Amino acid sequence: MNLQNTRRNWTREETIIAFYVYCIIPFESSSKTNPTVIHYANLISRTPSALNMKIGNIGRLDPDLKKKGITGLTHGAKMEEVVWDEFSSDREGLLYEAEKIIEKLSDKSVEDVYLKSDEIDYSSEDKKSLVKTRINQGFFRSSVLSAYNNTCAITNIKINEFLVASHIKPWAVDEKNRLNPHNGICLNSIHDKAFDKDLITIDNKFRIIISSRLKEYYSNKFIDDVFKKYDYQKILIPKKFKPSSDFLQYHNDVIFKGV
Repeated sequence: MNLQNTRRNWTREETIIAFYVYCIIPFESSSKTNPTVIHYANLISRTPSALNMKIGNIGRLDPDLKKKGITGLTHGAKMEEVVWDEFSSDREGLLYEAEKIIEKLSDKSVEDVYLKSDEIDYSSEDKKSLVKTRINQGFFRSSVLSAYNNTCAITNIKINEFLVASHIKPWAVDEKNRLNPHNGICLNSIHDKAFDKDLITIDNKFRIIISSRLKEYYSNKFIDDVFKKYDYQKILIPKKFKPSSDFLQYHNDVIFKGV
């Protein structure tokens, strides 16, 4: 009997994978024909339609979508609520559980996926650290870029090679929120660098604020085109994983310092 066509309750592991996929693809791009949905549906022996429906069920629990009037599917199972409550504020825990499930269900270990051939001979501790870093960085990038539909929040550039998942509260400062997509903004590489080096910030009204130091270079046409024109303009606000006002306030007060 084909398990994909058997009506059965979703397990905790399958629901974790559904939540994982919800995090890494734009909500509006979720469909039974989406390659990522198809891949993970095959992995958990579900149809793409069934996984896509489960992603919609998870969307109904997201307060960011509710505020925008996007409710996902209106009905769902208790397991979705259990998994949401467990991992909505613990992305590192979600990623750890999801990677264990993916490794168990696939033919490749995480080392096979995340290590290059010349890194196989590293010590076990070095390999473990390198794999964890790459998994974390990849998941954070996918979560943030998917929230913004692969679009720079300042310029609306949609070229992936130029896009960065920029941390609002730096990676080194807040270990608990390193993977929290509410601690990220999708920026192009130039504005990401300016944001990181306290040359620009974003206030709690989602407006771009240019530092006085950068304004000294306004006579330069490039600076005018890339920075001056965006001063006090609002960024693109994503449908899910909207930047946290607490993290933005931290960036304003501690990193940018209003200068």
